[in-house]
Amino acid sequence: MRIAVTGSIATDHLMRFPGRFAEQLLADQLDRISLSFLVDDLVIRRGGAAANICYGLGRLGLRPVLVGAVGEDFADYRSWLDRNGVDTDSVYVSEIAHTARFVCTTDDDLCQIASFYPGAMSDARLIELRPIAERLGGLDLVVVSPNDPDAMLRHTDECRERSIPFAADPSQQLAWMDGPQIRRLVDGAAWLLCNDYEKGLLESKTGWSDAQVLQRVGARITTHGADGVAIEVAGEAPIRVPVVPARVTPDPTGVGDAFRAGFFAGRAWELSLERSAQLGCLLATLALETVGTQEYETTPNDELVKRLSETYGADAVAQIAPHLPTG
Repeated sequence: MRIAVTGSIATDHLMRFPGRFAEQLLADQLDRISLSFLVDDLVIRRGGAAANICYGLGRLGLRPVLVGAVGEDFADYRSWLDRNGVDTDSVYVSEIAHTARFVCTTDDDLCQIASFYPGAMSDARLIELRPIAERLGGLDLVVVSPNDPDAMLRHTDECRERSIPFAADPSQQLAWMDGPQIRRLVDGAAWLLCNDYEKGLLESKTGWSDAQVLQRVGARITTHGADGVAIEVAGEAPIRVPVVPARVTPDPTGVGDAFRAGFFAGRAWELSLERSAQLGCLLATLALETVGTQEYETTPNDELVKRLSETYGADAVAQIAPHLPTG
């Protein structure tokens, strides 16, 4: 299955300030604030929704195509993705902007001061899907994940024009888009993915009821955090899938992206909706248990099988396990 994943590609620069921001702020001088914090730790992590989803697909043995815009500082990140099974040949490289960057400093109270630089991500609107489809001999699915809003709309429109099935995954960009834009992004999607809060926000902004949304998409997948996943198809009984229990929970970042990777891998292997969601929940828990969005492992195989068996039983293992990587 030829899957292209469009969306953000970014790096996270995370620092720790050994003190309290509140002690450095003077209430009567906030109009001319000028501060510098000496931090004692810096961690740089790879991220971005599209890159995270591609990482998971690649770790499961697929060859996803990453579609997004980066700067000339992308070389090391590209090598990492290439080593993990991702096709990066269709990534657009800006000549003037850096790769999108999230810079965040956290103090001892877990208060944060952060900035997000979209950089080259704004150039994603320049990317056309046609040359990518021609290079690959066609596309079976395009995942439209959070990105420059104009890029998301362009990719969605082109999928409709070229009759390419697409997944609408608007996520945090729902807060920035208005009703007409969201309707344009969602209408005709084979898959619509949101969390439970985004589900309500989408309905509020579009003016569509739950039933009306279901009439416009092939399937609606809603994640409910620790309460698992719901899958709805018009005219069919909803499917509920529980999560794989986490052993530790150091960092929730990237959990939703990992779920999407597992789910679409399952669909690529022609697994049922329920089995695909179970695989997605397994990857989501692996991401939850790991610091960093692209640091979890999909081997050893026997450990994944054990966790599938503990949560979903022998039938799930029999159908999913033969597809899992062995090394």
